[in-house]
Amino acid sequence: MTRPITAGVDGTEESLAGLAWAAREAVRRGRPLRVVHAWRFQTHEAVDAGDAATQERWVRDAVTESVRRVTERHPALAVTTDVLEGDAVGVLTGAAADAEMLVLGSRGHGRIVGFLVGSVGQQVIVEVRRPVVFVRAEDTPSGEVAGREIVVGQQGDPEDSAAALEFAFEAAAARGATLRAVRAWALPPMFAYSPDTLRLMDEAGGLEPYEQKSLSDALAPLRERYPQVRVVEHVEMGSAGQVLLSMSGTAQLMVVGRRARRSAVGARIGSVAHGVLHHADCPVAVVPHD
Repeated sequence: MTRPITAGVDGTEESLAGLAWAAREAVRRGRPLRVVHAWRFQTHEAVDAGDAATQERWVRDAVTESVRRVTERHPALAVTTDVLEGDAVGVLTGAAADAEMLVLGSRGHGRIVGFLVGSVGQQVIVEVRRPVVFVRAEDTPSGEVAGREIVVGQQGDPEDSAAALEFAFEAAAARGATLRAVRAWALPPMFAYSPDTLRLMDEAGGLEPYEQKSLSDALAPLRERYPQVRVVEHVEMGSAGQVLLSMSGTAQLMVVGRRARRSAVGARIGSVAHGVLHHADCPVAVVPHD
């Protein structure tokens, strides 16, 4: 089965920008596009909100108009539309299960809006087992046309970032773009390293060469599978979130991994993914580790 690229729309400018991004990505990857809208019957005492059937017709008309703009730009693209009654988290999670990726609108430089208000955003990211891409209202194809880089963060052992690296290589190959793989490092207390890690660091010639080798090792199998992708290996001392954000202004897409955690106060994502989602100047793809 060919998985579609699924875009969640809710009428906001952010979600419409996400829909446009998803359509371009579907064309690049040769995949169908699925457009999903979640709605619930609303009653308002002060105004005539119509009955459930009337409201659903209004919603369907609005979604149809949004899709019409996409099909005019991409007449060969296969598009399906679903207006589903239910809460946003449930609808989006269900839609993402069979998708290649889920694309949503994001305000950037602040909290995620539209489908993703408050805790809803974190719930969607935690529950969805597929990559989720967030697109700002200001996004245009210009960065893609100009050939800006795909930037991906790599951390830990090779398997820790394998899914994010795979997604980034696929995106770079589809766009003919350069991939910049970034590994940020800091100086933790020496007791934080295991004896085996200290031995490997010593063999590598120090901490920075060790970090460079770790990045090269993680990239090696993907370089073999995607020989057409030009790769820049970037190792820099500093906070991973800050290092990545410093590159977002000249990137066409930023890819980060995430390992969701649940706690007594609810679902949480990692600090790097959280910071990049809120402040990056380009679309951000969040790819689950596990």
